[in-house]
Amino acid sequence: MRHRLWQSICRNIIAPSRLSLANVQALLLPRGRSLPVRRHIAAIIAARVQLIAALFAVLVPLGSVADLLVFDFSTAAHMIGLRLLAAGLFVVLAWPRELSAAASYRQAMAMLVILLMVPPLFHLLSAGMLNAAAHDRTQQLLAQLYGYLPTVVLGGLAIFPLTALEIGLLALPVIVTAIVTFMTQGIQFNLVEQGGTLWFMVMMLGVAMFSGMSQCHYIASLVHRAMHDPLTGAFTRQSGEEALKLFYQLSEISGKTLSVAFIDLDRFKAINDGYGHEAGDQALRDVANRLRSSLRRSDFLIRWGGEEFMAVLPDTPPENILNLFQRLRDLGLGLRPDGMPLTASIGIACSSEADITAWPTLVNRADERMYAAKQHGRDCMVLPGGQLVRFLP
Repeated sequence: MRHRLWQSICRNIIAPSRLSLANVQALLLPRGRSLPVRRHIAAIIAARVQLIAALFAVLVPLGSVADLLVFDFSTAAHMIGLRLLAAGLFVVLAWPRELSAAASYRQAMAMLVILLMVPPLFHLLSAGMLNAAAHDRTQQLLAQLYGYLPTVVLGGLAIFPLTALEIGLLALPVIVTAIVTFMTQGIQFNLVEQGGTLWFMVMMLGVAMFSGMSQCHYIASLVHRAMHDPLTGAFTRQSGEEALKLFYQLSEISGKTLSVAFIDLDRFKAINDGYGHEAGDQALRDVANRLRSSLRRSDFLIRWGGEEFMAVLPDTPPENILNLFQRLRDLGLGLRPDGMPLTASIGIACSSEADITAWPTLVNRADERMYAAKQHGRDCMVLPGGQLVRFLP
């Protein structure tokens, strides 16, 4: 029974990705997300914050009509002032802005925190005055509705793609603000009277966690499918170019060298012609797996086209390139169908070279050196400065 329940969870929640500990952890913790997934989630969070803030910037001031109709002028004026202050914050959040390449996720989360804290703080600043001014049933009803603002905020978390830990951390200041508001009213906690509200808040938090984790996983699955070549699992050229552009910008900001290795398999056409495309596909899969095994976690692999790959190596100065070469030589690229070793011609380029001022130039320079490696007899690597390194001793 327990096994069947777990399989159902995996099939309906973890799917369509393969079941793994990393996938389960990705639902609970934000650690381990790839940079493209973080960027997509950050863009979604920021866009939804701006949309909601724009709506609230219009709707919140309109609520002043109810305050004027229900409460006395002094109380209504105080509420209108708070509403205008809240609307101003919503306008600031809704204002169009571009997220920075280096800190897009932090910026999006900061926007979300501000959005979430406005309603509870509004309730904190207005609760005492509203309770004092609530004499008839209509006034008491409106004051009670304001009291549900923290709970509404917890439910609102459900529209954002967040992990369980992130939702818990974001809900914490909202809950603390609600408790502080409750305590400042001098009301003694009574499970019979306040238990329903507490249970409702817990339910909203649970719904938000389930929805947020589902959205996170769905987005990660879509990003992975859109960005990765189905045959080799490497980045597609389009997604690779986007990532390469971003990493080049980050290297300029940080001052750290970005290196690329342009890899072209030698005499690959002979495999397809002599043994069929299925053998060629298998060779490409083997090469991609071995290349990934030789790269660091911070590096990434792009299938540039056909039998061409590009390894992007952040924070890798020219003197460290030989470490990649050594790992490739130790691991090898696999075997051809006839049992002979697969070989490749590789060109290396680094962003620290004096005449490289943009990422396309970096790629073109590595491409030129790859062709130079072929002209030198293949199965070798050409480094910046023209140094030639052969794979076979």
